[in-house]
Amino acid sequence: MANSAQARKRARQAETHRKRNAGQRSMMRTYLKNVVKAIESGDKTAAEAAYKAAIPALDQMAGKGLIHKNKAARHKSRLNQTIRAM
Repeated sequence: MANSAQARKRARQAETHRKRNAGQRSMMRTYLKNVVKAIESGDKTAAEAAYKAAIPALDQMAGKGLIHKNKAARHKSRLNQTIRAM
């Protein structure tokens, strides 16, 4: 366990950041799942709308360092590919 005041503060901060990151990661995954569900339902307009909502979320998470920028680009590319193929 943390013994110094500095270490105790860092432990508190780490827990706060962990909770924030978990919430943001969950939100991002929800956006992605909404796009996938719309694609599976076969509704192209709903899929495009969900995709447009998911793009800023992915870019924000990549900008914050929650996910790598290439992972965000990979998700966007693959989802866009499947929507175009509909």
